[in-house]
Amino acid sequence: MKRTLHNFVALAAVLVAVISSGCKPSGGDARFETVAATRGDISEHVTASGTLSAVVSVDVGSQVSGKISTLAVDYNSPVKKGQLVAEIDPTVYAAALRQAEGELASANATVILKRQNLERKKILVPLKAASQLDLDQATAELAQADASVTINEAALESAQANLGYCKITAPVDGIVIARKVDLGQTLTAGFTTPVLFTIAQDISKMNISASISEADIGQVKDGQPVDFTVDAFPEETFHGLVTQVRKSPTTTQNVVTYETIITVDNPEKKLFPGMTADVSILVAERKNVLKIPNTALRYSPPEGVTFEAAPPKTFGRNQRLIYALSANSSTLKPVLIKAGITDGVDTEILDGLGEHTTVVTSTLFFKTKSSGFAPPPPQNAP
Repeated sequence: MKRTLHNFVALAAVLVAVISSGCKPSGGDARFETVAATRGDISEHVTASGTLSAVVSVDVGSQVSGKISTLAVDYNSPVKKGQLVAEIDPTVYAAALRQAEGELASANATVILKRQNLERKKILVPLKAASQLDLDQATAELAQADASVTINEAALESAQANLGYCKITAPVDGIVIARKVDLGQTLTAGFTTPVLFTIAQDISKMNISASISEADIGQVKDGQPVDFTVDAFPEETFHGLVTQVRKSPTTTQNVVTYETIITVDNPEKKLFPGMTADVSILVAERKNVLKIPNTALRYSPPEGVTFEAAPPKTFGRNQRLIYALSANSSTLKPVLIKAGITDGVDTEILDGLGEHTTVVTSTLFFKTKSSGFAPPPPQNAP
């Protein structure tokens, strides 16, 4: 019991020492937590989330219908351009090809017959053994036979192409990241081409497609550095560059966003397509600038506190109202400053405040008493 009481007294003494080090009294009626304006570096970031994808991903489909008879690759299989990845049972298409070949041969034979008939008519007409009508009809029949040959040649080419489509090959070098068919499955090629595989051309270089809000998109430019993390490697930070800010808007639940493409090097291939990336884009950076904590910008004095001067009611562009302690630490002094960039913790001070000036961040104790001025309404701060 004595040891517990001793520990409590020691802890209380430490807390009093900590609070006293950052607090200034105000005429014995108030106690404020304060901090001095200091110099340092500030970096402003725009944050968003996005999805990783291969720079080039190709869906491999089928132009013909039929049963999958051969499946040559699986997930994560490396492939080369032109390599066989699957085959559709060619039986029906091989039969259609033979039929087309036979019909073309028949059409060619008909052309021969019609040409011979025309030659006979040309001999018989001068001899009055055939009429001019017979000659005209023979000429027309030969033309029709020639047209039939052309039609059947096209049908043969189509049958040959369909038979060739039974062998499905990789259109690019890459790796199979999705397989959507199984051996023996029947495909139906209708108005939309059925997708069999998705091949990522090269995942050593990837893209992040991030959605940036309209409030932040004006700060995002090509070439800006990007840091991001993924859930798979929470302790590791990856890097990239903004390469494209697309101007086409997307509206979701009245929120307008713009797609921004970020290029990422992935030499170890640790990052996979589809991973969600938490993105931080460096949009501004300042070195050795005067700065104060954002808590000073958010601070609003309690009602009844004494002011050295009347706080202003209107502010200019980028101007913010903060409070400093007067020289005798008995009253608050309103200070109008011009704010610069912020990193979410500190804000750059462009004008209105001197280095080492002590500003108020919170009220720790206040005894109500009358005041000649009323504090302004709370202001929004980052």
